[in-house]
Amino acid sequence: MIRLLTPRRGAVQTVTLDNGSEFANHEAVATAVTTSIYFCDPYCSGQRGINENTNGVIRQYCPQRD
Repeated sequence: MIRLLTPRRGAVQTVTLDNGSEFANHEAVATAVTTSIYFCDPYCSGQRGINENTNGVIRQYCPQRD
């Protein structure tokens, strides 16, 4: 995340993350990118609008295989 967001440092003001363990190092990201980081409430997908929209587009064009 740091490598991807650092070039956009001025454009990124906030980042909203899930509560997964993969974001345990969120403080380092916030410091490196100089942004605020927020976490979603559990089971509230509406708080992650762009994420859920992207997932829907991916499912539309790449359906699951059985």
